[in-house]
Amino acid sequence: MRNLTLVLNVCVFLVSSGAVANNSGDAIRGKQVFKKCASCHMVGTEARKRVGPPLNNIMSARAGGMADFKYSKALRKAAHEDLHWTPETLDVFLEDPRGYLPKTKMSFRGLKNANDRADIIAYLATFSGASMAAKIDEGFTVPSKILGIEGDMEYGEYLSSECTTCHQVDGDNDGIPAIIGWETKDFVTAMHAYREKHRQNPVMQMISGRLSNDEIAALAAYFENINN
Repeated sequence: MRNLTLVLNVCVFLVSSGAVANNSGDAIRGKQVFKKCASCHMVGTEARKRVGPPLNNIMSARAGGMADFKYSKALRKAAHEDLHWTPETLDVFLEDPRGYLPKTKMSFRGLKNANDRADIIAYLATFSGASMAAKIDEGFTVPSKILGIEGDMEYGEYLSSECTTCHQVDGDNDGIPAIIGWETKDFVTAMHAYREKHRQNPVMQMISGRLSNDEIAALAAYFENINN
């Protein structure tokens, strides 16, 4: 565990020729595979803690990111050493959780079938970031004129400080959804959904209500390209 970051890099290299790299996974089939996990984990808008934490917004998130969940010492140490849940690291972990992360509290024996792992990762991705936002915003539309506004990234960075007090840019979410890497249209749609009270969050409704369309577009451009 002392050199975990190096080990993770090696793991990513080893699996780059495996199922994750060559099989994008079948999210519909992954829903069936997830039944093996459902006694301990939940996903979706009603997800809550069970034996394990809910798995919403897991993609690109730092391990152990739910602030009020008691993770094992092993997982907390891995998180401190910069373990993030990517398709590659999830693939290795799900194959053999205790082999990958000794002394983890997760007692699951693992998914030995590479296609099963690819499918469940594809399924989890539908509950992460913009994919989950699309589910929440289903039926809500933003005029194409607003979606077509080209945002100023530098201005978006200037405006972003209020966002980053909660939405962190390093993948650590503390139970708050990550917003980096969202496509502009998804970000803009979400912000306008708050403004029009389609999304029920009083704080975000207030924040979006005082932003202009150009300011929302600028933030969208900044967060979409923050890691580029």
